[in-house]
Amino acid sequence: MAGNNQVIQKLREEIMALERFPSPKLGGHFSSFGLGPIEASFSGNAFPVGAIHEFISQGVGGAASTNGFIAGLLGKLMQKGRFCLWVSNQRPLFPQGLKHFGVEADRIIFIDVKREKDVLWTIEQGLKCGVLAAVVGELKDISFAESQRLQLAVERSRVTGFLHRHQPRREHALACVTRWKIRPIPSQLEEGMPGMGFPRWKVELIKVRNGRPGEWKLEWKGGYCQAIPAEKVEQRSKMEQHYA
Repeated sequence: MAGNNQVIQKLREEIMALERFPSPKLGGHFSSFGLGPIEASFSGNAFPVGAIHEFISQGVGGAASTNGFIAGLLGKLMQKGRFCLWVSNQRPLFPQGLKHFGVEADRIIFIDVKREKDVLWTIEQGLKCGVLAAVVGELKDISFAESQRLQLAVERSRVTGFLHRHQPRREHALACVTRWKIRPIPSQLEEGMPGMGFPRWKVELIKVRNGRPGEWKLEWKGGYCQAIPAEKVEQRSKMEQHYA
């Protein structure tokens, strides 16, 4: 059985190479991004690096949750003192809040441009810079041809790109390896603890190349995504109905 698994894994790697799909291992150091049950959706059970990932959000809550989820991924990519470029023309992000997701804000280079059309150009130039761990670009719209240029750039540089499309006019197909939608769900206070609970999200992996899409309810705790037990989700729902 072990021999068959090795053959299957080797065939998967060969197919990924033919499709110019990057290896899931990050510089040989690790392959886990702390995504819990989501990782089983990826080929080799590892988040694809050196690729473009698309995130679509609606509303203020959706945008904040999406940036939080992306920050969690950056926390793994930016290990060993690596840097990230964050491009936007209307940056709603609170940099100091990134530390909660394992990211030091002083290792992110923020570029705020006046026109949205300049965001795309800046993202592409950043993705060509192989010394960066990742590039995050916040924009509304991008064409398929423009996304192809970005994918070609990361295939050469191995930089990982995140496109956060907030309230896009159309949700058409792009040349991205994954497409996500992250929505906030009510947090749960720890027993006997004051303040707010850990961030909780409804995570939809709508598209993933060489993998399986899915949907999960997760909590960001201790630097990792953890599945919320079904009974806790049901209990929370009943409480909300009681106090509605």
